[in-house]
This record gives sequence, structure tokens and C-alpha cells, in this order.
Amino acid sequence: MANYDDIRFYNEDEVQQALREYVKHPMIKALLQFTFPNAAFSAIEEKVLSCHSIRDFQTKIIYLTVQKVLEKSSEGLTYSGFDNLKKDEAYLYISNHRDIVLDTSLLNCVLYEADLKMTASAIGDNLVQKPFLLALSKLNRNFLVKRGLGPREMLKSSQKLSEYIRQLILEEKRSVWMAQREGRTKDGNDHTQQGVLKMLAMAKHDDTVAQYLSKLKIVPVSISYEFDPTDVLKMPEILAKRMETIYIKSANEDFKSILKGALGNKGRIHLSAGEPISASEFEKLEEGSISVNEQLQSLTSYIDKQIHRNYRLWPANYIACDLLSGKSRFEEYYSVKEKRQFERRLTRRVDFKNALEVNSYLLMYANPVLNKKGLNEDQL
Repeated sequence: MANYDDIRFYNEDEVQQALREYVKHPMIKALLQFTFPNAAFSAIEEKVLSCHSIRDFQTKIIYLTVQKVLEKSSEGLTYSGFDNLKKDEAYLYISNHRDIVLDTSLLNCVLYEADLKMTASAIGDNLVQKPFLLALSKLNRNFLVKRGLGPREMLKSSQKLSEYIRQLILEEKRSVWMAQREGRTKDGNDHTQQGVLKMLAMAKHDDTVAQYLSKLKIVPVSISYEFDPTDVLKMPEILAKRMETIYIKSANEDFKSILKGALGNKGRIHLSAGEPISASEFEKLEEGSISVNEQLQSLTSYIDKQIHRNYRLWPANYIACDLLSGKSRFEEYYSVKEKRQFERRLTRRVDFKNALEVNSYLLMYANPVLNKKGLNEDQL
């Protein structure tokens, strides 16, 4: 493990020292008091310091934190498909990515409740620049993905990351979570970046790309929030992209998104596990002697289809589609009251004098329907 010291999470014998160092940090103290609002801090501290492993910390502290977040800011979490997975198996979960922290936190809650192996999870090092955030991430079994490197350094970093993921899954039998793309999907249009699979395949050793990726037991996961509490925060970047201008993040933008994502109203939430991609699917990739690049393209399409098919659609998604088209094509999926509520949300969040802004906001909610139904905006 020494080769991975710059990206790995804590070893078990490092957990206690990290907890003692950070338990009284103002931000972590606030997080703990949010989780245990009726307890004296001395009692909370004792509970935290009773954790001697990452699993202890995740199950005794973080699981309860996420439950409190769900209680305060959602109408509940449901999940499906996880009963088809094997309890002693290590999987590579690849999901759509909407929330910086909650996506992987919710997945691990589901895995814990389903008695499946919880994941080691990838996180961009740009998100944990503050020492307390880095410590908290390593206590949650996050490993770092280096960002902002030059081409040569990026190649070396990707190779190391790929080998580390191989070690976690194949040697340590630890499940891993990765987002299907670098950064969150801002416009609701979830698609897997081929570069993610290309990075994973760098550790194939003597296997073909298809043979190696088959060993990782990839499970596509769909994460669906009824409402995105950070939808307004995502709008400037979406608009910049559509107007083909350069977008520069403001100071602490990611941290604001973390807080808003945790505490803002999310409505209902559903996680759906697809079927592990079978060896026969990977064999099909190699048939016809297509190039590695074509194999990876086919695999990204296969993952996308599972994520789109299993994505739980909510009334807001269908309403956004109908508002975009000016028709009532999907009116059977929502009530008059739900439409009125969504329209009020829309008026509070966008400038109706800016048609591009209105269109972009609606697409954020409509794109999951367009992907699932195999439509595009022109067909509305």
C-alpha cells in the first residue's frame, strides 16, 4: 500500500489518530452536533472515539448523519436491484453523478442496509483541499483522483489510480464506486465518459481490455433525485457551455454545492442497481475484431442504457418535458397540483425574460425522460 500513500484512504491503524485530531474541529463538531442534536458533546466525542476502523466510523457515525440529512431534506430514500447482488462479491459500481457527496454516501447506506460490501469511492482532490475535508474523506474510505495535472503527470496519475482500483477489487475484494464522468452532470443528461473506462483498463496487465473489465464486475447504478437542490447553482456553468464561453468557478463554489446538496430539499430519492455486466457481454465486445476504442464506445453505450432504463422518473421530469414542448404528452404522470408546484419552483429560479435560461432549466429535468424514452428535444 506504500506506493499509494498520496491517494489512499486511511489504514485501520490510522483511524484513531485522525479522529482524535479532528473530532473538535469546528466544522466536524458542527456535523456531529447535527447528527446527534440532543447529546452533550462529551458523549458525542466518546462515541466517535469508540470507532477503531473505517467501518465503525461509517456505521456508527456517517450512516446516522445521512439518515438525519434524509429526514431533514427529503421525502425518503428507496432502492431496487440490490437484492440481485451477492453479499461476498466485490463490484465496481459506476453511477450517474449529480451530488458531490451524497451520491456515494447514499449508495453506501443502501449497501449497508442490504448487507453488501460498502465501497471505496473516488473523489477529486480539488474537493478536499481543506485538511479537515481530506481527513473526513479518508475516514469514509475515499481515494483521491488527481485533477489539474499536465499531460505527462496525468498519464502517470491515471496509471497509478488504475492499479490501485485493481488492487482494491481483485486483491482486497473491496467494492469501488466511480462516477461515470469527471464532475457532476449539470444538465441532467447522464452519459459515461469513455476516458473513465480507458483509465480503468490501464491495469489490464496480460488480459485483453474486455477480459480485464469483465473481472471488475461492473454494476451500473442510477441515482435519481426528485428535485436537485443545487439546480440554480449549476445554471451559470450550463449557460456558459451553451453559449460556448469559458466558465470559471467562483471561490468556495464546490463547498457551497456540498452544503446546498446536503441540506436543500430533494423530494424523493431512488437508487437502482442494474445487472452486473456479464462475461458474455464482454465476449460480444471482442467479436468481429473491433478496435479497443470501439469496444470502449460500445461499453459506454451499454452502461448508459442500463442507467437510463433504471432511472426513476418523477412528476417534475415529465412536467418539464411538457413545458418544453407546450404539449400535454406526459400528463398522465403528474397531477395539476404537481404541475402548479413545479411552475412555482421554475418562476423562483429562472429569469423568464431569458429564453435560453428557461430552456436550460427545463432540460435539466427533462433530459432523463428524453434518454429513457429514446427521444431528443426536436421530437417534443
